[in-house]
Amino acid sequence: MKLLFRLKDSSIFLKMMAVFLSVLLPLMMITWFINERGANSIQTEISRSTLNTTSFYLDSLDKEVERIAQYLPTYVTDSDLMELAAIGTDMTYYERAQSITLIQKRLDLMKNSSPFIREAKAYVPKIERTLLSVKYETAISEEEYAAMQHSGPYYNDPFIYWNNRLFLTMSYPANTFKSPLFVIGVELSTNKIKEALQQITGSNSGESMLLNMEQGWVIRSNEQHSELQDSLQDFVREKQLAGTKQGYEMVHFGSERYLTVFKYSEVWKSYSITCIPESAVLGPIHTYRQWFLWACALAVVMGTFFSYSLIKLMYRPLMRLIHGFKRVQKLELIPVPIDRRRDEFGYLYQAFNDTVHSLKTLIEQNYEQQIRNQRSELKRLQSQINPHFLYNCFFVLCRLIKSENKDKAYQFCLYIGEYFQFITRDDEDVIPLELEIKHSRTYLDMQTICYGERIRVRFDIMLLPLQVPRLVLQPIIENAYKHGIGAMTGPGELWVHSEMKDDRLTICVEDNGNHLDDGKLEQLRVRLTYSANRIEETTGLINVHRRIQLHYGAEYGLEVSRSSLGGLKVLIHLGVE
Repeated sequence: MKLLFRLKDSSIFLKMMAVFLSVLLPLMMITWFINERGANSIQTEISRSTLNTTSFYLDSLDKEVERIAQYLPTYVTDSDLMELAAIGTDMTYYERAQSITLIQKRLDLMKNSSPFIREAKAYVPKIERTLLSVKYETAISEEEYAAMQHSGPYYNDPFIYWNNRLFLTMSYPANTFKSPLFVIGVELSTNKIKEALQQITGSNSGESMLLNMEQGWVIRSNEQHSELQDSLQDFVREKQLAGTKQGYEMVHFGSERYLTVFKYSEVWKSYSITCIPESAVLGPIHTYRQWFLWACALAVVMGTFFSYSLIKLMYRPLMRLIHGFKRVQKLELIPVPIDRRRDEFGYLYQAFNDTVHSLKTLIEQNYEQQIRNQRSELKRLQSQINPHFLYNCFFVLCRLIKSENKDKAYQFCLYIGEYFQFITRDDEDVIPLELEIKHSRTYLDMQTICYGERIRVRFDIMLLPLQVPRLVLQPIIENAYKHGIGAMTGPGELWVHSEMKDDRLTICVEDNGNHLDDGKLEQLRVRLTYSANRIEETTGLINVHRRIQLHYGAEYGLEVSRSSLGGLKVLIHLGVE
């Protein structure tokens, strides 16, 4: 809930990304869930089907072996065989040949009774012969004969695995304490067993095997993966210790996963194990999973492209417009660059710039109206006399007369006359530079008489035939006296000079006042810089600065800095017309 409230107050970009992800992520999760459920369902169905197939073929093998095992006692009690094994050396050659022929016929019947029998044999040590179903002259192999004899009861484990061959044998008599008279053996066909095991895997490119843990023999349907047998032995040993007879699992063997189906046969005393690679079981699902991963990667790319497009096409233009409004709130009327022409943002930019232009025009008109009001005030002041300045002038004049300095008093009267003649003259706002300089010199001469030798003045301005706004230099000098050197207890210094560069005349007014710190200087510089975009008070330096800019242009006006003398340095930039 808190996240929703935070999202409500967040930016449009975050809201759109949240909506995009809220639509995309559930679709991806649903697709992934369907794919996984489908994979699990297919894996379960194939596992059950493989287990049923294993049970079917293993039951078939069990029945064949049980049938063969049931026939063995019948052949063991054969009278001809018993007679041959007991008195074979005492029989005539004809009698022995006749008995052997009859026994071979019975062995051939036994061999043909099941497709899983490769050969039926009778080992008769009395005559040193191994009787087969087809061959007559066969000598007995002592090693094979010894291997065919059971070390324990026949019914516990009738199978004998010797030289990669599988046998079912039975001795007569079934007594393990003395050598038997003969042994009946059936060699099972491992090829037929492999074919039955191959039927379990079918077309799934897997492998089936019959694994006997007690005797350590194994019959495999596929001999290609030799390393799989060792892993399966460990797997079967775990199941045997756990007492698990059948089941299926997805198991890691090496670097691959296999669907492993196992079932224990009480007849064979072995586990039938079928291993099918996961890629074969879930082949189409794996393909769909890869497609899903590619779709996820494509979704990430699309999300990145969508985010980048959203930032480039909407977020940045919108932030540019927001920054523009923030500047307007600070009365910085700066238009927004238009890099779009036909879309909605192009219209908004143009409307914003038109609004800024209208605001700027209204402000300038208002400012010019204030300038006109100042002109009216200036004309009104021309008809009035500043009582404080007039009082100071009369006070200085009285002091001069009282000191009987008639020449200086006379000169001071002339300065007062010239000063008030210029102030009260009803002329145009633009006057010759020479007249502005003369008025400023008159003001300086008056202040020199007032302050005496305490303030040293250097005045060096080149005279050019220029027309300049009225009262642009004398207010700057007056500001230096009023805020800089007038209130100093020590000696003051004022330096007024000029320089000409290209099409610009710069008049510099410097003083050594000690009341100006860096904060006030920076504040004054900022007010001058943004005076065109803000509604400022229209007196003093700002007044002079705006009147010069309105007359010459925005690149002209006043510039302030720290003077080399230690006080304020004011540069008056005037255009050369």
